[in-house]
Amino acid sequence: MARTQGTGEKGDPIIIKKYANRRLYNTDSSKYITLDFLAELTKKDVEFQVVDAKTGEDITHNVLTQIIMDEEANGQNMLPVGFLRQLIALYGDSMQSMVPGFLETSLQNFRQNQKQVQDVIENVITSGPFGDIAKTNIELMRSARDALVPGLAPKKPSNSPKKSDDIDDLKRQMAELQAKIERLNKD
Repeated sequence: MARTQGTGEKGDPIIIKKYANRRLYNTDSSKYITLDFLAELTKKDVEFQVVDAKTGEDITHNVLTQIIMDEEANGQNMLPVGFLRQLIALYGDSMQSMVPGFLETSLQNFRQNQKQVQDVIENVITSGPFGDIAKTNIELMRSARDALVPGLAPKKPSNSPKKSDDIDDLKRQMAELQAKIERLNKD
């Protein structure tokens, strides 16, 4: 998956300066930012580089590691203990130089195949006796995800008449509910 280049000159990555007081400064927007902001840029595949403001040293790796540590400490555990132990054991090993490329390629393949896996799981879930209920629930969850985190899901062309009918039906139901609420407020 290709990363989006920053808005710097010639599509260069956005430069973030880290000062001695641990503050991060986005040179592209001329604003101070947080690690959470950098995490969001990462999730949106925006390319950036973090440099030490005093020395100019590239510290992107350290900052990304800090973001992972913060996520893991906040209960968002994604890295199993066994994996972490195996990773630590590879430090200093003759295979250490191969691990970063392997991990990066593996995660890229995982992200590319994620959609296919989701489709297979959805087909398994929706093919049973409660398939229609499962399909409705999946659509509701997707709608909630899209409303709460816009831009997370890939854009799909919406030339499906069934989807348009569903939207029209939902609009009609909302209008009916609004009318009922107004009548209740008048009483």
